[in-house]
Amino acid sequence: MDIFYDFDGTLFDTYPAMVAALVQTAVDYQVKIDRNQAYQQMRQGSLGDAIKVLARVAKVESTTIEHHFRAIENEELKNSQPFEGVKATLESVVNHGGKNYLLTHRNQAAITLLEKFEMKTWFEDFVTGDMTFPRKPNPASLNYLIERNQVNKKTAYMIGDRNLDIDAAHNADIKGILFDHDQIINVTSHPELITNNFKDIQTYLDKKLINP
Repeated sequence: MDIFYDFDGTLFDTYPAMVAALVQTAVDYQVKIDRNQAYQQMRQGSLGDAIKVLARVAKVESTTIEHHFRAIENEELKNSQPFEGVKATLESVVNHGGKNYLLTHRNQAAITLLEKFEMKTWFEDFVTGDMTFPRKPNPASLNYLIERNQVNKKTAYMIGDRNLDIDAAHNADIKGILFDHDQIINVTSHPELITNNFKDIQTYLDKKLINP
């Protein structure tokens, strides 16, 4: 069995860092934004959506806002932690003969955090933002990993925290698990499993690994 993971909001709780960086960016451009609203935009849509809204209000280019945001976020990310149960799930997949893959739009910072928490060795392969793939729900990056590693689509899953992760999975003809840790997603993607904790995910995958 092959398991693909999103990074932000799935493996690591990076949303506090992203929200803090966006709020500070807004302050620096003399724009007042609501912290909770910014979070909702990121969770229901994407970080890119939140940046575009701020850029429009600040009357500057989105690329300018993103550059400023990233500089602040790089420091904030250092305090990010993996979600409870993530390590146990990764280890269990490997111990049962499965393989883990990382699929993220984030750059090398994702790998750095995996190394910091001694999690990188549990991954077979990676796609990061340093590679030029279109964003999810386009399945190109998933298909790249699937073809490169000769993955059996019938027993493969994508785990993510947003509808677009599940849509990407289904677009690649694999199954999807929605990790909705704060239970705020308006689910439209028809995942095979919805849960707010990794204990449920581990139990679900263990059963599939033992009886594929």
